[in-house]
Amino acid sequence: MADAQRMNFSTRLTKLVGEIYPDLDPHILGSKIVEAFWPEGTRPRKRGRLPGNTLWSEHDALLITYGNSVQDGLHKPLDLLHDFLLRYMKGVVNGVHILPFFPYTSDDGFAVSDFRAVNPQLGDWPDINRIGSEFHLMSDLVLNHVSSQGAWFNAYRQGQHPYDKFFFEASPDDDLSMVVRPRTTPLLQEVETSDGIKHVWCTFSHDQIDLDFRNPEVLLEFLRIIRLHVENGVRIIRLDAVAFLWKVAGTSSIHLPQTHAVVKLMRMLCDYAAETIILLTETNVPKAENLSYFGNRDEAHAIYNFPLPPLILHAVMSGSAKYLSKWSRGMPPAQLGCAYLNFTASHDGIGMRPAEGVLPAEEQTKVIDTVKEIGGLVSMRALPDGGEAPYELNTTFFAATGRTFAGEDDHHLARFICSQTIVMSMEGIPAFYIHSMLGTANDHEQVAHRGMNRAINRHRWDYPTLEALLADAETHHAKVLHALSERLRLRARQSAFHPNATQFTMVLDDRVFGVWRQSIDRAQSIFALHNVSADSVEISPVAINLIEDEKWTDLLSGEAIDPGAQAITLAPYQCRWITNRG
Repeated sequence: MADAQRMNFSTRLTKLVGEIYPDLDPHILGSKIVEAFWPEGTRPRKRGRLPGNTLWSEHDALLITYGNSVQDGLHKPLDLLHDFLLRYMKGVVNGVHILPFFPYTSDDGFAVSDFRAVNPQLGDWPDINRIGSEFHLMSDLVLNHVSSQGAWFNAYRQGQHPYDKFFFEASPDDDLSMVVRPRTTPLLQEVETSDGIKHVWCTFSHDQIDLDFRNPEVLLEFLRIIRLHVENGVRIIRLDAVAFLWKVAGTSSIHLPQTHAVVKLMRMLCDYAAETIILLTETNVPKAENLSYFGNRDEAHAIYNFPLPPLILHAVMSGSAKYLSKWSRGMPPAQLGCAYLNFTASHDGIGMRPAEGVLPAEEQTKVIDTVKEIGGLVSMRALPDGGEAPYELNTTFFAATGRTFAGEDDHHLARFICSQTIVMSMEGIPAFYIHSMLGTANDHEQVAHRGMNRAINRHRWDYPTLEALLADAETHHAKVLHALSERLRLRARQSAFHPNATQFTMVLDDRVFGVWRQSIDRAQSIFALHNVSADSVEISPVAINLIEDEKWTDLLSGEAIDPGAQAITLAPYQCRWITNRG
């Protein structure tokens, strides 16, 4: 690296360290950071990548899955996942997010007891390496908290250095009235230590003890963990629950300036790594708060588009894209070098906080009531005034689309595929939960067995049973997988679906959600139309401004579209990708 570049890196590093730890020597701590993040004998260097949106392309799409979403009782789940990926996902997606694959004690992996090991019930590092060699691999950096039963917290309770300073302590007398949390359990937990009774901070559960990033040793340890994961094939780092990382009594303890500075620090380290590492922040919060994690192109490379799940669900339940379109028109394009991650479903439920200020309260209530009617559940969050509010809907997205505000009908499959096609059409990188790809139903048995709402959306498939269902073309599982796979393969061939290609949200009949996408080189346009209603809808070619001297084709049906025709008809829940090149 040239001296000027090294100076730039050193200057930026020193500045960020000073923002996070103003009472420490930034040069000494900066040296420790470099030592923690880079393998011995290597140095930070800016990659020779061209500036701009070159980290991803229209070929990129992700599958989200647990390491044991498919199992058979005989083989290692990661071996079965590898087989599933090669047989069913190769050429459909090129990335996979394996949810926490570490030893854990609760919350399906998010109460990590050892970040340096693979859960032996799933497999081992060579199994992770193998998947990472064939797919862009995303892993979770659960950096806000660790298991109360892990080695770190046990060492803390025994007063062992350095872990005696690893966890965030507070007093019941502190002003904690403004703290924002996603749970209703008590924030502080009383624990006995070798130094007496302490009260530790628990943003999520009492098995998930919050770490104290005011201690730079905590940051250094996580940088070493990132390096370990990268060396084992991980290329996308998902910063789980990062918004809660820094705490200050008397504040909301969410999105604090030090939290953003830590994300900036990690982003800079990733940008100077020899490997291509993408940083993704998980912040299930309203729009403006979520967008803040792009920073000034110096925080996350990518952020989740959290309003999409509740807005798309509302659109296909109500038969109106009014609120989805309004929100989409108000969304800024991702900044140069940044991208949205678009999805409808994940291992968690459908978050309702991102709908705040976007979907009127009465419309949210209709969605919640309809989800309950199809057997879904609702999880609550605590409010500062002591009350509660809906935090998320617990259901598979496939089950949720089984009913509209008007009741059940014969359009379930088409409605669900429409909802997923919207995700494929929009600016950003599309991601699909394995249970969306497979059309999985709600798992009420697991809710009863495990005593947690989120188990409804975390079914574990018996692999031979799943294989048989997918081999039968008449099952809805096979139909869903085939339809979504074909559309994803088709999407990957369209330059207008580059994650940063131009997007314009069209003003159409409220029953149709439409976006115009144009490739970065302006060679291809796609008019993506999605009928979110059970009605047949006619759209005038004039309304979408089809240029008359070009040939237009609907990529999804193969039908030629005449720009001079009176109307383009969309059947109930039909989608069209009308393009001038494809």
